[in-house]
Amino acid sequence: MLSVQNLHKSYQVGNATYEVLKGVSFEIEQGEFVAVMGPSGSGKTTMLNCISCYIPFEQGNISLGDIRLASLDENTLADVRNQKLGFVFQDFMLLDGLTVRENIMLPRIISGKSIRGMEEAADNLCAILGISHIRGKYPAEVSGGERQRTAVARALVNNPLLILADEPTGNLDSKSSAAVIRSFKQAQQSLGATIFMVTHDSFAASHCDRVIIMKDGVVHSTLQNPGVPSQFQDALLAALKNAMNEGEAA
Repeated sequence: MLSVQNLHKSYQVGNATYEVLKGVSFEIEQGEFVAVMGPSGSGKTTMLNCISCYIPFEQGNISLGDIRLASLDENTLADVRNQKLGFVFQDFMLLDGLTVRENIMLPRIISGKSIRGMEEAADNLCAILGISHIRGKYPAEVSGGERQRTAVARALVNNPLLILADEPTGNLDSKSSAAVIRSFKQAQQSLGATIFMVTHDSFAASHCDRVIIMKDGVVHSTLQNPGVPSQFQDALLAALKNAMNEGEAA
């Protein structure tokens, strides 16, 4: 599904070059829910931006199915972002002048698809994610958790190959965070969605199938979920602490 191989990315600041990604490689299978965690500055968000091709990278390959993303021209890449990728951001990115239902339909409106089909798709996603009761309301009229579930539905409406989520619970309280993670799990189980999430939230990550731990621009370790979220959360916190202590010891 998603293959990242030997990814390198650096930034030039004046005469200095800062290497952020130093040969990152991993794969995500269809239907997986995978998170990336790591200390601030480890390269998580930079990697996500490379995968979505919002920023260029110097070396490596990123493939979505049989599509090599870096080889695409801007028009084709825009189509891939709309049709093959779904995005969920920390700040929701909903349009205040549109209802919840209209916000969910927006990617299909941009694609020029039929109104009947997009209305049915939006209503189905509202039912799956438990937000049918707010579909006629505007973003300012619903809670943060409901806005984020709306964003999840919008990301799913075009049946993308991959959902990219950047700190989706970062602005939410614990109850709302749990509801959003349940929405991701429901999308995975009911729709076969493939989800790749960058997060600092160990609770959110504990519900994923796997978690990739990054440190200093490389993959430090990968942990598999044993099936008990509370145990997995403890293991994640221990792994993160171990990664940070290794740097201090050095």
